[in-house]
Amino acid sequence: MGRHSATPHRKEGSKMNNRCIGIDVSKNTLDVHVQADGANLKVGNDEEGVRKLLATIQPMEPELIALEATGGYEERLAETLVSAGLPVAVVNPARVRDFAKATGQLAKTDEIDARVIALFGSMLQPPKTEEIDETTREIKALNVRRGQLVAMRTAEKNRTEHARDAVLESIQAVVAALNLQIDEVEAGIRELVRSSSELKEKIEIMASFPGIAEKTAAAIAALLPEIGALDRKQIASLTGTAPVNRDSGQFRGKRMTGGGRKRVRTLCFMPTLAAIRFNPVIRSHYEALLSRGKEKMVAVVACMRKMFVILNAMVAKKQSWKPDFA
Repeated sequence: MGRHSATPHRKEGSKMNNRCIGIDVSKNTLDVHVQADGANLKVGNDEEGVRKLLATIQPMEPELIALEATGGYEERLAETLVSAGLPVAVVNPARVRDFAKATGQLAKTDEIDARVIALFGSMLQPPKTEEIDETTREIKALNVRRGQLVAMRTAEKNRTEHARDAVLESIQAVVAALNLQIDEVEAGIRELVRSSSELKEKIEIMASFPGIAEKTAAAIAALLPEIGALDRKQIASLTGTAPVNRDSGQFRGKRMTGGGRKRVRTLCFMPTLAAIRFNPVIRSHYEALLSRGKEKMVAVVACMRKMFVILNAMVAKKQSWKPDFA
């Protein structure tokens, strides 16, 4: 038995538990901290290491396994743990760093990072990552690739402004090639969507919302598989559109948003602007916020939050868009 009991005494009303496991993920290694007994473990971030880690922690029946999102290096581990039925939360690294500063955890090693992640998970109880099927996983990967290709195309197009004739033809050739790749990726997404009746229904429901195109709906379904299974506060938190108080004493700071899935917010920025123009409910909400003196960008984010809340409810109820539904 380690320093802590696996079944600690809890204060009534406290959500904190010490059966949380924190994992610091890097390209080559996984550093693990087990709160229940204070043990630390290091394994390789490869198939063999993930398999060894699963065999070690599955018998512990942890209440939560928290790991940071690290640019994709965490994906194999998260998928394996979730598929095994373990409760996993992939958390925003910025929130963990802020938590570490707030709690005085200033030292930094891989073991300490893993311990801080475990403490973050046990105290803040971040939402658990839902298991997604292989089709949704492939659509997610294709959507990420599409974003990369679009970014490259934009960069190339921006170079045409000051390009001399000697290089203009080269830029145009690259843009044409990128257009073909984007078309192929989008065709692959459409084919995958057609292969899943459940996913197709979810996308059709969201695409009925004025301002959301089918491409955007498919991307939301892939990047936000939990949609339809959360309440309004959870969906706002998961998308990083929930305002957070920044008050101290008599000081009242601005309410800020952030955290959550930045990729989803980036994806939905232009659709939110489209909804403000063409969706009567969102437009009315936007105008009401401006009339109360809200800044335009604050109003846009609030409209994005309302859009996610409505989409979540539509998918949950399996109902297409109707103005009175909102």
